[in-house]
Amino acid sequence: MKVILLKDVAKLGRRFDIKEVSSGHALNLLIPQGMVLTATPDAIKRIDVLKKQVEGERAIHEELLVKNIKGLEGITVRVVGKANEKGHLFAGLHREELVREIEKQTQLQIDPSFIKLEHPIKEVGDHEIVVEGGGKKAKFTVAVEKAL
Repeated sequence: MKVILLKDVAKLGRRFDIKEVSSGHALNLLIPQGMVLTATPDAIKRIDVLKKQVEGERAIHEELLVKNIKGLEGITVRVVGKANEKGHLFAGLHREELVREIEKQTQLQIDPSFIKLEHPIKEVGDHEIVVEGGGKKAKFTVAVEKAL
């Protein structure tokens, strides 16, 4: 059965790909969970339009990101978190928390997927973070302080 992926599906493909899957897998798992549509000619046309729209939005998003990356270069974002006496944070800082703090402190909007963070920040101190997207790259510092 030919299907169109509406989401990225592990071991199957990426969003908007057209794939051949077994009927049982499609009917019992993928379609009920809203992961795929049956690949009819009408559905393929609608998905092509949607794909172009999403790509256009992504391009606009990246243009905005390039402008915002220039504003991020070299700044320091201060974050206060609860930590033990050794300086280990009780809750790690993830991309989403960093994006909220960046927006709050600098009014720059960055998509969390563009922040290169291998693992959550779990230590008090200064951490250098890289933002990469749209062919541009910037480094900024996150200063994590212990809450009193």
